Amino acid sequence: MPTRAYTRCLDSMYSMRRFGIVLGLETTAGILAGLGNPQNTFASVHIAGTNGKGSIASALATILQKAGYRVGLYTSPHLIRFNERICVNGVCIADDDVVSSWEAVKAVHHGNREPTFFEFSTAMAFYEFSRQNVDWAIVETGMGGRMDSTNVITPAVSVITNISLEHKTYLGSTIKAITGEKAGIIKPGVPVVTGATQKSARSVIEATAAEKSAPLYIMGRDFRVRRTGSGRFSYAGLDHHWKGLATGLMGGHQVDNAAMVLATSELIMRGKSNLLKDHIHYGLAQNRWPGRLEVVSEKPFVVLDGAHNLMAARNLSRFLQDALAGRRITMVAGILDDKPYEAILKDLVAPCERLIITQAKIDRSLPSKTLEAAARPLIGDIRIIEDVGKAVHYAITSSAPEDVVCIAGSLYVVGEAKAALEKSPEALFQI
Repeated sequence: MPTRAYTRCLDSMYSMRRFGIVLGLETTAGILAGLGNPQNTFASVHIAGTNGKGSIASALATILQKAGYRVGLYTSPHLIRFNERICVNGVCIADDDVVSSWEAVKAVHHGNREPTFFEFSTAMAFYEFSRQNVDWAIVETGMGGRMDSTNVITPAVSVITNISLEHKTYLGSTIKAITGEKAGIIKPGVPVVTGATQKSARSVIEATAAEKSAPLYIMGRDFRVRRTGSGRFSYAGLDHHWKGLATGLMGGHQVDNAAMVLATSELIMRGKSNLLKDHIHYGLAQNRWPGRLEVVSEKPFVVLDGAHNLMAARNLSRFLQDALAGRRITMVAGILDDKPYEAILKDLVAPCERLIITQAKIDRSLPSKTLEAAARPLIGDIRIIEDVGKAVHYAITSSAPEDVVCIAGSLYVVGEAKAALEKSPEALFQI
């Protein structure tokens, strides 16, 4: 049971503004200065991009931990509990640590405006990583990069995964503009790894890297992967050629994410590190990332995937069509109101025979009736069950053992589904 202090500090944080990327880095920098600049006490990797940030971050954290380092991991959003955002050596920080870091940040903030939720939680993470004496921190941006509150660190390596149209209100309405924000994490002289494919995106990253004299390594040019069957692949990299590799995450797109992990690992190996090939291969194979093609049952086959933007929805659709062809698939989906829901929904339902529309409790959830109207031309069997837990229960209990149930469309929907499954799995699966 959470303590009163834990509940109080989270209530305080959730009352803060959600976004603040246009407001600059002064507030975060000021808080951290008051804390003694904890972000300067550990080495770091900084990761921006549209998709794959969390998968890459968790893999790098697993690899560095295997090499004997104490590793902090800062990601967002959380699925069930705030503590998931701040982990040390693969374990979410304790409730008492959340409270103590909140109190530390609250005590030093005397700026001209209230921090946003993300600014406050970023300061908490860096404070906690320093307090717990981590050697490395793997840090994922919230959105964008240039004005993201995480952009106060000077990392050993910067990673820009891929670029697609997202958060246009905050980042811009074109690939070029959005890439400009993501490329804002590039620091003078710090090597950059990218998986961006569009010509306009690459040109922005190349120009920014050149301006900052930052060595740039591009997937497909400086390092590449080749799929060899049975889920394995080979890697031709900066300094090494490795064969027979595997990633612990499902989906063909994870091989590209793995390539960026491997290139980043090679750059870390070039420095004074304990990192060896065996650590990298083991960490990559053992990587797990909740809520991203996460299988929680075999009969029926139940898979959770946030698929919260168009690129992620297409990757999920491809996985369902390729890996689960011939099986009856039920999609349980809810989407937020700031997403291109019609395009996302088209991809999500393409491999499915049945759609159950649901709605996460967050105020940004798209109304079920709006999703239903968009879905009618796409699929015949539609049901609305707005409570996520009840929607998951119905989907599973009305499916045959050989069927597939996929829960997707929003990480908030996936989080509520995971919470329901953890609270009463016997009710959901009729065990």
